[in-house]
Amino acid sequence: MHGFANPTRFLSLASWLTPLLLALGLILTAGALAWGYFVVPPDRLMGETVRILFVHVPAAWLGMGGWAAIAVSSLAFLVWRHPLANLAARAAAVPGLVFTAICLVTGSIWGRPTWGTWWVWDGRLTSMLVLLFLYFGYIALSGAVAREGASARIPAIFGLVGAVNIPIINRSVVWWNSLHQPPSITMGKSAIDAEFLVPLLVATVGFSLLFAGVVLVRMRTMLAQVQVEARLRRRAQRAPSDLEAGAT
Repeated sequence: MHGFANPTRFLSLASWLTPLLLALGLILTAGALAWGYFVVPPDRLMGETVRILFVHVPAAWLGMGGWAAIAVSSLAFLVWRHPLANLAARAAAVPGLVFTAICLVTGSIWGRPTWGTWWVWDGRLTSMLVLLFLYFGYIALSGAVAREGASARIPAIFGLVGAVNIPIINRSVVWWNSLHQPPSITMGKSAIDAEFLVPLLVATVGFSLLFAGVVLVRMRTMLAQVQVEARLRRRAQRAPSDLEAGAT
């Protein structure tokens, strides 16, 4: 992990890994969605609405996975002072927010014909909504810290505390009585027919690769901004001495 603390080494890896992740992610995602929407038959109970799961499930997975990435990066920053961990956490926040929003929107679209309502205040939906607000809070806090030059430990601690919500989301349908269906995929078994499960897993892998590629793009952009700001500060510090030398 510390081997990539050097920005030059990280950028050399990210320069070829980013397009690879994005290309593979686009291919797998497009193929899985085409498979799920045009090949897979309608479900016996849910009918055509089952097709929204090929977006909804990966979005839910990456909404939670995005915050998990924030928490792990925050831990690496607080414990090991990894210089790129803070950037990694900030880079994962926006795509995590986007996937969480997609999860909530597609879930509402699926819930309208299935439950007869767009929204219910049950454990799973409420905890996912809390996750959305946590993302907004983290993005605002980390942005303010970056602008004001305050301690980056503040958003890192927030990222770790917010991770408490992840197991709540995961176990909410087990702990509380809920309209939301119980877990369909558990360790070693699945309640989903293979005809639906295979394209769903491919879509999840594809979206995950896209997520990773976007995070790397954002990290490279943030790192470039940091380097430009550092270069400008050095020039500003040298300017007075250059003027004094010219005057003499």
